[in-house]
Amino acid sequence: MRIRNYSEKTISSYLHMLQLVSRYYKLPPGRISNEQFKDYLYYLTDSVQCSVSMVNQAISVWKILQQDILGRKWEEMKVRRPRHEKRLPEVLSRQEAIALINAPANIKHRAILTLAYTTGARMNEVLSVTLKDIDRHRKVIRLKGKGNKDREVFMPDQLLELLETYYREYRPSSFLFESYIKGKRYSARSFEVIVKKAALQSGIKKNVSPHVLRHSFATHMLEKGVNLKRVQLLMGHNSMKTTSIYLHLANTDQAILPNLACENE
Repeated sequence: MRIRNYSEKTISSYLHMLQLVSRYYKLPPGRISNEQFKDYLYYLTDSVQCSVSMVNQAISVWKILQQDILGRKWEEMKVRRPRHEKRLPEVLSRQEAIALINAPANIKHRAILTLAYTTGARMNEVLSVTLKDIDRHRKVIRLKGKGNKDREVFMPDQLLELLETYYREYRPSSFLFESYIKGKRYSARSFEVIVKKAALQSGIKKNVSPHVLRHSFATHMLEKGVNLKRVQLLMGHNSMKTTSIYLHLANTDQAILPNLACENE
């Protein structure tokens, strides 16, 4: 999986899934039959009521085990993947997004939210930004995306000024956003708490998470008139099909974004 550039998080999840199957049957994975695995999938969906994503994850790791480790032909297994329920993601209006990122009194919290919204970065990408990834002169940030694929996103002037003010106050040593321990990156849980608290402060009733800021960024870019291919590159999507879902969310009749909202062309 490392050779295929899988992230450490994905590798850990896949190995954990294999452990669960193995414990369920009290057998090593290589001795579990395909029919037993299908029964386990039924157990996941019927008894445990796992999500479609978790079931697909189980199938993916089973395919790697059968095909790459045990040398069996996957085509003969005939394990079909369940279809994802097609739901549109939650997005904020531009006014809600601006209110949310300006809600925290703490400049560090405000900087995290502003960077997430104005670049469309994933939560892990935001938390992985180091001081070396920021190019003040070119006004870009290098993000470490899925599969170790880097991309650069533009920094609006307001974001750059905010980050400079934040840096002078906090003086991070390695990661841009560090925990109370120098050199250790900020936790995902803390990021989620900041978003929830900011939503509460700004009176937003929607179910807001860090990823909602990313969805809002993409939607607002399309509303601004940025073409779909450009949005795909900004988001770091491998397929335009993934990006095209935002076409169903964007109100292209809306006016230009407010001053702080993503001057990211």
